[in-house]
Amino acid sequence: MIKDNFGRPVLNLRISVTQRCSMRCPYCHREGQETKAEDSAIEMDTTEIIRIAKVAIELDIRKIKITGGEPLQRDDILDIVEGIAKLQGLQDLSMTTNGTFLASMAKDLKIRGLMRVNVSLPTLKEDVYRGLMGGSLTDVLEGIHASVNAGLYPVKINMVVLADVNENEVYDMIKFARESNALLQLIELEPINLSQTYYRQHHYPLDKIEAELTSHALRIEVRPNMQNRRIYHLTDGRVEVIHPTENTEFCAHCTRLRVTSDGKLKPCLMANDNLIDVLTLLRKGGTDEELRKLFTVTCRRREPYYKKGAIQVT
Repeated sequence: MIKDNFGRPVLNLRISVTQRCSMRCPYCHREGQETKAEDSAIEMDTTEIIRIAKVAIELDIRKIKITGGEPLQRDDILDIVEGIAKLQGLQDLSMTTNGTFLASMAKDLKIRGLMRVNVSLPTLKEDVYRGLMGGSLTDVLEGIHASVNAGLYPVKINMVVLADVNENEVYDMIKFARESNALLQLIELEPINLSQTYYRQHHYPLDKIEAELTSHALRIEVRPNMQNRRIYHLTDGRVEVIHPTENTEFCAHCTRLRVTSDGKLKPCLMANDNLIDVLTLLRKGGTDEELRKLFTVTCRRREPYYKKGAIQVT
């Protein structure tokens, strides 16, 4: 297991496979990647993605999430999933998606080795969805049901709560998630890759909602390796609450490393001044040992972005 200089283990790798997307979610942080899809034609190919995943697993990073952009925009996404799924030592393989292509692909994704999926769904109102995302709500709902039926488990619904947009739909979404056999994640808006105007207008603190969940919860589960976030077990379902990264507790318990869609190791969601290029090494014929060294160097560059009180391990 590799750890950074603050004693934090790296347990999860998020691999962005594209910046392309069929939606236009105004709150998307693109995994902290500054380059937009229209500005970057560089994407890792299937074998490069699988090789990076292989070396990560050899370093005891056993949980991998495929992200974007929209991963299902890639024609080779099933091959990417299958290639990673076959790697010895992998414990968990998941994907984040807007869900619009899931209805036709969920079964094949499961067959190829995907274990679970996170679907972005901010609202259950067709007009609100179309205004926010620019797509069809029906496609996403069908995708969620197809994912559940295909055996992807758990299917997590990611609801970013937005002031004056969907804050009044939280309990409707809890009911929908329960009826769909899905797990709801309530996510507080992040200021990453957003204009300050949009953030100020739509940021909705989740403290009040979380207090209400606490009062109704049969049991509260804490995930120590996931920033101590809490899962509220209710009589009518489960709700996980994700507060912004802009706090010391989130950073102190961060176990993630990222790979950008153009092949750079990214130590922190919030920073873009400490990335390490691995794609150039791969395309120049670099060895797995050289790639492992770049992972190690990247890990040393990890530090809590909000590190009040953080103690460096020497």
